[in-house]
Amino acid sequence: MGPVGRRRCEDADVAWLDLSGNARIVAPGIRVLIEGQENQFKSRGRPSSAYAPKSSRISRWLLMHTDNPVKQRDLAQATDMDEGFTSRIVSRLEKENFILRGQNGEINLRDPDLLLDAWREAYDFSMHQVIHGHLAARSGEEAMRFLAAGLQSQGVRYAATGLAAAWLLTKFSGFRLVTMYVAELPTSEALESLGFREEERGANVWLVAPKDEGVFQGCGERDGIACVHPVQAYLDLKDQPERAKEAAEQLRAEFLNWSSHA
Repeated sequence: MGPVGRRRCEDADVAWLDLSGNARIVAPGIRVLIEGQENQFKSRGRPSSAYAPKSSRISRWLLMHTDNPVKQRDLAQATDMDEGFTSRIVSRLEKENFILRGQNGEINLRDPDLLLDAWREAYDFSMHQVIHGHLAARSGEEAMRFLAAGLQSQGVRYAATGLAAAWLLTKFSGFRLVTMYVAELPTSEALESLGFREEERGANVWLVAPKDEGVFQGCGERDGIACVHPVQAYLDLKDQPERAKEAAEQLRAEFLNWSSHA
């Protein structure tokens, strides 16, 4: 039983017990709470998932367009994927009860919040290639603007994500760590010209070559800086330090709070 399923059961006041020995059973005269038992049924090999890097283009597009039912062919074109692959991912999402089909075959989300929760639970930022380093700057904003200007001058496609994106979108809190997606990692010479010094300890910049270019879906400009869509920023905050948890909550409240519009 994963975190999403647990929360749904608790919201519905439903008791549960999984096959690994975890449980939450609360009833008159009974209170059984068992947590922390390791999953005994992990699948071997590379699992098929609707949230794999390329597959997740479907979920991202649907979360970005929750009010727009879409035909499967149009969804394939919008995400730049072939129709057969799109059909398999859509079928998986339908099997998992995330989407609804209209009378004419159009696709819409059943519950955007549930899909986002499930995706975030499965999301692993470490799948991307990350270079940790340091830029001399008095603040996260200064480092972000300097890095963005440098990448743009070198013709590198970029987009801020994580804490930097959350700040651009909500102005919720100051930040130190700047995380930037780049379509291709700059050369060592190019990074040196920016004053970027590669190092793990004390890093205030993460340059990220994404596993799939879908992370750039829905990018927009905020205060002169290219920024990922709120969906992507929210996912990436899962593995960020500092006040990432609070930043994610604020981002979700302002941009990804579909239940308030139900």
